[in-house]
Amino acid sequence: MKVGGIDIGSRYIKYVTVTDSDSIVFHKVETGHDPLSVCKELLNNDRPDRLIATGYGRHLLEIHTDIRTITEIKTVSKGVRAVFPGCGTIIDIGGQDTKVICLDAEGKVTSFEMNDRCAAGTGRFLEIMAKALGYEMENFGTSCSNQPGSIKINSLCTVFAESEVVGLITKGENRGVIARAIHESIIQRILPLVQRIGVKDDIVFAGGCAINPCLIQYLEERLQRKVHIHDNPFIHAAYGAALYAKQDDGL
Repeated sequence: MKVGGIDIGSRYIKYVTVTDSDSIVFHKVETGHDPLSVCKELLNNDRPDRLIATGYGRHLLEIHTDIRTITEIKTVSKGVRAVFPGCGTIIDIGGQDTKVICLDAEGKVTSFEMNDRCAAGTGRFLEIMAKALGYEMENFGTSCSNQPGSIKINSLCTVFAESEVVGLITKGENRGVIARAIHESIIQRILPLVQRIGVKDDIVFAGGCAINPCLIQYLEERLQRKVHIHDNPFIHAAYGAALYAKQDDGL
């Protein structure tokens, strides 16, 4: 039997299929303006026997198909715990929201905090800031670690923060210093979420922003703990959904 999990994110759709031999196939494509068509194409090319949907846009499939859905809090937790059995805290920074999840010894969610009111501090925020500074996204996280100088990004809104960055550029501020301040501002937004639920080892950094080395460094420095990261941090929610589909009740 082949099972599948599809994570419909604001920026990317991630799709995982798992066979009886535990062979895993992973797909990642841009969500675009017509995510339903993207989902259908993925499923037509590699259709499982059972499927669970999750993520920001999961209700799209719930409305237009008979595919069951589960919240990303549950699927991310299941996917992470399958790879990191000792995980107690998950920090998941996606395209549109940030989640911090606390797990008990059995891997069940005991509490979580989310910042989903504004794109500030998320992947979309990083994309906008990288563009304002003239960086490619894949290089943005390597641009700021050792830059001298010290400034702060004070705005909590993405639009205002972009204006603040443009103002710093026009004043001649070094763009590497600005980049560092942007990454530090993201960590400053995460820390209150972590503090509200507490930190339990092991800590896993999940989501697309977990490929950013600058965020990894600053997160470990502020938490004073090692942060664990999967080789493919995009996979957790989709993989967790596939594992739910593998269960007899699918839930």
